[in-house]
Amino acid sequence: MKLPALTALRYFDMAARTESFVRAAELLHVTHGAVSRQVRLLEASLGVELFERRNRAIFLTAAGRTLLGTTQSIFEQLEATVSRLQQHSRENVLVLSCEPTLAMKWLIPRLADFQAQHADIQVQLLTAGGPVDFVRSGVDLALRRDDFQWEDGLHVQKICEEWVGPVASPRLQLPTKGFAGQRLLHSATRPGAWATWMRLNGKTERGTDRADYQHFYLCIQAAVAGLGVAMASRLMVGDELASGQLVAPHGFVPDGSAYVLLCPQVLAETEKVRRFTEWVMEQAKPR
Repeated sequence: MKLPALTALRYFDMAARTESFVRAAELLHVTHGAVSRQVRLLEASLGVELFERRNRAIFLTAAGRTLLGTTQSIFEQLEATVSRLQQHSRENVLVLSCEPTLAMKWLIPRLADFQAQHADIQVQLLTAGGPVDFVRSGVDLALRRDDFQWEDGLHVQKICEEWVGPVASPRLQLPTKGFAGQRLLHSATRPGAWATWMRLNGKTERGTDRADYQHFYLCIQAAVAGLGVAMASRLMVGDELASGQLVAPHGFVPDGSAYVLLCPQVLAETEKVRRFTEWVMEQAKPR
């Protein structure tokens, strides 16, 4: 059996993670057409449709979700292995695994500050969620939301509590008492976010419309674009709130979860881990 070309699988994987040929092209530093062609070739090779194309948007089919489950794992392992081989002798390289939305919306915009304070440490950032195989991946430290069961023996440092609340573009002019007539944006990666907030605040989704997105960060971007109301993490929308791109008329409430650092060894044992831990805890303090 002949396997599809690695390039086609890589382009599919990036398009599937972002649910956008345009965004995938930007991340891969190629053209939108190149991504589209490679995905078409892959679909022809496999004999199945991997994306449903509708209204200039793409959505994973069942076959696409199945393939993504494999390619995501393979490319994460490959990236980690290559990183480990390249950096074997570089003691000041910190391999950090971070949840995608947290990395995009909160960590990356602040990393320049860490580099300015700790120029001798190079952060190698990998994006992933859930459990971490520290042995196979070569990861030194993982930044996660504590919504899963991690393996015994890991050292855990709580960073901050998770506060969530509905956010929207100020153009929507949301009512202050409810969401009747509004479109609520739901994320497949946090399917219970709206239900949890409604329960905590004694409200219901009665009379609302619904739109579903694959990733949490897509909901946030959709809210900025005025497509509806997203349930967002205060940590991840601070910049948009400060700039006026988003408003949070109902404020934020703790949902019972928290962000944590996970490490296979005592966090203070390694200098680069200790310094990053101290920095990230300072960054996460309420402003």
